[in-house]
Amino acid sequence: MIKVAIVEDIKDIREGLQLLINSNKDFSCTNVYSNAEDALKKIPSSLPDVVLMDIHLPGISGIEAVRKLKPEYPSVQFIMSTVYEDDENIFESLQAGATGYLLKKTSPDKILDAIKEVYNGGSPISAPIARKVIAAFQKKDPIDECPDLTPKEKEILKELAKGLRYKEIADLMNISMDTVRTHVRHIYEKLQVQSRMEAINKVYGKS
Repeated sequence: MIKVAIVEDIKDIREGLQLLINSNKDFSCTNVYSNAEDALKKIPSSLPDVVLMDIHLPGISGIEAVRKLKPEYPSVQFIMSTVYEDDENIFESLQAGATGYLLKKTSPDKILDAIKEVYNGGSPISAPIARKVIAAFQKKDPIDECPDLTPKEKEILKELAKGLRYKEIADLMNISMDTVRTHVRHIYEKLQVQSRMEAINKVYGKS
């Protein structure tokens, strides 16, 4: 069972998310917070697997909360939740240590899929957010400045940056999922990162 915590200041959204998560036998949500200050105090003792973190909170922002918590508790995965698609919030969230980024209008099924994905090592990104990231990348492609990566690894990293899952990359490139995983492991080793988001930020955050 995946333990989920919610940090959200809007009561209806907070309660709706908790109901959604607890309605599925694969999840458990017992910790909900209306502000980052409470989350910072209590998350260390409850150590959820995944935290749905609102960006715009009263007082300390969600991004700042992740920046404080992630280095101390690297096993906790943070999915940012927001109504905004602006580039600054996206890249600040990645730099802070978020592993996923979803819009609040994301459908309930996709929210649950995102929690499962991030728990299993993925990095879910809403399609509009992925388009924003791609648009930023297209200004120039700093991936070509990564001489240690092979052409195949560069190609896979580009697809990872678009938000594609391993199976989608495997189908697109006509290779097995095991081959994709092997390439991704090599990419992480060469870039000295632990996740898709860290890889994206390390390569594209320089642009």
